[in-house]
Amino acid sequence: MLRIALIGYGQMGKLLEETAPDCNCQVVSIIDPQLKNDINPETLNSAEVAIDFSLPGAVRENVEKLAPLCPYLVIGTTGWSEQSAAIRNLAIEYNLGIVYGSNFSPGMNHFYLLVEQAARQLGNSPEYDPWGLELHHKLKMDSPSGTARDLADIIISASSAKTEAQYDRVKRPISTEELHFASVRAGHIPGTHVIGFDSEADSIELRHTAHNRRGFVLGALQAAHWIKDRPGFFNFRENFREILGISHET
Repeated sequence: MLRIALIGYGQMGKLLEETAPDCNCQVVSIIDPQLKNDINPETLNSAEVAIDFSLPGAVRENVEKLAPLCPYLVIGTTGWSEQSAAIRNLAIEYNLGIVYGSNFSPGMNHFYLLVEQAARQLGNSPEYDPWGLELHHKLKMDSPSGTARDLADIIISASSAKTEAQYDRVKRPISTEELHFASVRAGHIPGTHVIGFDSEADSIELRHTAHNRRGFVLGALQAAHWIKDRPGFFNFRENFREILGISHET
C-alpha cells in the first residue's frame, strides 16, 4: 500500500482517509492545526506521498516544509494560483514531484473536454454567446472556484470572440469580448458547474453536478500513485488521461 500523509483534516481529508484503502493507499499521518501538530519527520511517519487539502494560504509553507522530507505531493487545495511560480521553483530546486489541480474528479475532467469541444464549435459562431455559472456550499473559501477559472480559460482559448473572463458583479452591459461567469455560495452544494451558449433562437447548456466529494478524493488518490517517483510540476487536467489510465481513443 502507498503510504499517505494527509495535510488538512476537513471534510475532504476525512473522506480521503475513509476511501484510501479502496485505492491501495494507507493514511499513516494526519497533520492539521486542529490536531496541534506540524510537518516534521516524526509526524510524517515515513509517508511516501503527501496530499494537501489544507487552506490556500498554507500551501507554499507546506511545500517548503515537505520538500526535504516527502518529495512527492498532490495539491488538492485551490485558491493559491498567485503562489504557483514560487511553488514551481521549489519543485525545481528540490527535485520534487508535484501534481496539482482545481478539480481531481474524473467526471469533471471529461467535462473539460466536452466544454472545449463545444466552445470550438459554438464559440466561433457569432449567434451563440457563451456564459458560465458555478454553485458551491457556503463554507467554500474561494470564489469563483478554481474549476470555474479553468472552464473560463478553456472557453477563451477555444473561442475567437472572448478574450477575458468577468467574475464580478457589473453595473453595465457586459462587453462583447467578456465571458461572464457567475458564482453562488449556499447550503451544502458539493459543486455544480454550468456552461451555456445562448442565441436569439435557442440555448445549449452543459452541466456537471457533483453528488458528493467522492470523485475528487478518488482522483487525488490515483494522482498520488501516479506522482510517486515522478519528479516535475504537473497539472492534473493536462495529465488526467495518463493518471487515470484512459486511452486517448476513448
